Amino acid sequence: MEERQTASVRKLADSRAELQKFRRFLNNSAVTIKEMSAHTGARTAEAAVGRHVLAIQDTTEINYQSQAGRKHGLGKVGNGTDIGLFAHPVMAIDADDGTCLGLVDVQIWCRTKSKAKNYGNLPIDKKESVRWLRGGQAAERVLVGAAMVTKVGDRENDIFECIASPHEEHAHVLCRAARDRKLYGGAKLFATMDGWPEATHYSIELPGRPGRKARTAVLAVRYGEVELKRPRRCADPTMPPSIRVTAIDVREINPPPGEEPIHWRLLTTHSVADFSKACQVVSWYVMRWNIEQLFRTVKRQGLDIESSAIESGAALERLAMMALIAACRTMQLVLARKPAAAALPARRVFDEDEIAVIGALQPRLQGSTEKQQNPHPAGTLAWGSWTIARLGGWTGYASERPPGPITMRDGLQRFASIVEGWLLTHDSYK
Repeated sequence: MEERQTASVRKLADSRAELQKFRRFLNNSAVTIKEMSAHTGARTAEAAVGRHVLAIQDTTEINYQSQAGRKHGLGKVGNGTDIGLFAHPVMAIDADDGTCLGLVDVQIWCRTKSKAKNYGNLPIDKKESVRWLRGGQAAERVLVGAAMVTKVGDRENDIFECIASPHEEHAHVLCRAARDRKLYGGAKLFATMDGWPEATHYSIELPGRPGRKARTAVLAVRYGEVELKRPRRCADPTMPPSIRVTAIDVREINPPPGEEPIHWRLLTTHSVADFSKACQVVSWYVMRWNIEQLFRTVKRQGLDIESSAIESGAALERLAMMALIAACRTMQLVLARKPAAAALPARRVFDEDEIAVIGALQPRLQGSTEKQQNPHPAGTLAWGSWTIARLGGWTGYASERPPGPITMRDGLQRFASIVEGWLLTHDSYK
């Protein structure tokens, strides 16, 4: 039973002693998700100062139905029958260079009640969808030092209160429209957007995901300003009767055979004066794929959190929080290999002791030829990322496929063990 209890925790711990610490931590009722979220958010806030940050949020479910007989303290997931919990992180991505700055906020909960019959007429703070509003508010609060914050969400984020609620001066909303909303004056949103002339065609690199291969997509873009009317069912009397936003219609031209064409209808509080700005806003929405990759890293492609046999729901919530933090660190290292991130400091992810260990590992991990050398300046995040990838089994050759989340995860596991051994021989461990 002990082996099964620690199955997925092993990917977060690196020794039997650390496994014991994790188990005590996970079962400690004094440890709260709120405190853990605040701690990791504070570190992200430091990295975000002066930057334009995309605060990307989304929800994932963690399903434990395969072990239902051994679990307690959980709720139902999306299908209404399986047991599990939900996690809703807000992830910070630099809008200019695409690097990951860390987690801003995380909400974790169990769904223990059925949806009320009058659910549609309830105020948003009585609905589960309030997570989107709270995630956006947390982004503004935590990222107060950022030059600009754009809160990015998918179709579930198409909530009038999230769009129309007062925002800080440096904050904006960008979400994908899910509803054919009424506009002020009587027209409908989708028909209005369909009637606009095409402003431009341009290409983007579309990342792959389950069921879709990566490809270059040629897009037709339309854009214009609309005035959304407050929905009849909006239960918040403080919301304005209407709000003006920019709508951007994005449609793929000639997709590959068998592939579903892209069609995004985007809503944003950003002002769009020309097609260049419209394309820039679309590029910000494309970066939403990072949070999907975060979820894959937490689950089967990485930490495999759904295999954990820990029984307590409260402990599983804390495990989910730890897994999100670890997965985000992995994502930071994956994205650090991008050319635009070459000069970022290693302290973005590593502490002083870890940076010292990375330096000490260079002679061991570098080969005798130029192709086998770490090509990045010492002390940069890319330099550290190259090192972790080598520990994870990557050869270091430029001709090899760039290391992904699984390679980085394996490298971080080895690295943590090496750091522990190094600390044993230095005063910093005492």
